[in-house]
Amino acid sequence: MASDSGEEKIAEDGTMTMDERKAKMEQLRAKMRSTTKANRASLIEESAKAKMTARENARLERQRKLAEVLRMQTEAEDRGEDVERQKNWEWTIEENDNWEKKKARKARRADYEFHDDVHAARRRYKKDLDLIKPDLTTYNRQKEAVLGLAPGSLSKSGSSTPSSSALTTFDPSGGQVVPSSEQRMAAESFYRDANTLLYADNKPTEDAIDRVVSKINRDIDKKGKFSRKRLNEDEGDITYINERNRVFNKKIARYYDKYTSEIRASFERGTAL
Repeated sequence: MASDSGEEKIAEDGTMTMDERKAKMEQLRAKMRSTTKANRASLIEESAKAKMTARENARLERQRKLAEVLRMQTEAEDRGEDVERQKNWEWTIEENDNWEKKKARKARRADYEFHDDVHAARRRYKKDLDLIKPDLTTYNRQKEAVLGLAPGSLSKSGSSTPSSSALTTFDPSGGQVVPSSEQRMAAESFYRDANTLLYADNKPTEDAIDRVVSKINRDIDKKGKFSRKRLNEDEGDITYINERNRVFNKKIARYYDKYTSEIRASFERGTAL
């Protein structure tokens, strides 16, 4: 009430003294500090609550999955069934084959020892294939044109196993069918050798270029992270083990370098007493 009456009095007078202005400024600053402190405390509380909520949700999800697995095992044991066998019935043949291939590939890549250059190059090639996946759709489309197959036949079958030597197909009566000119041109473009006159006519797509660029950038970043080159190697001799030690050595060098430089040089020359 006293402050309200003071503000009304100031408003009536229309003027404020220097002390009143300082008091008013200090009051506003105190209010701003209290507001900032309250906002920071509220932010910390909300952040902690969000982290706790995410952690709690993850824990509940793990418990739910564990309870589901235990329930299925109990029900299967009551019926006298094999749990693993029942679980395997949910997999298709394709999914099982992919899983077996993945396990075999993982087992092969688990060998991190260096054998020879050929083995290291093959490992690098396999890793690059995982990042730069080949465009099998375009490949199958070109092969369909070469073999004279219907569009989409190789893509639907999921493989490109038809014989590549089938430039001459056969009709049901046993007669030989001469390939068309389009098929011959497609075969010449698809199966190129030293006598092929076609050159540099294959233009990659934008997606393929993006995959290669992203892979190159990834290799550059990886090489930069594993590089042991120090940022301050141009300064001369390396006399530190980390950044904090470098700063400390730089400070004491101002006072002791004139005494230690000759001793260090003598040790390096092998002429120290």
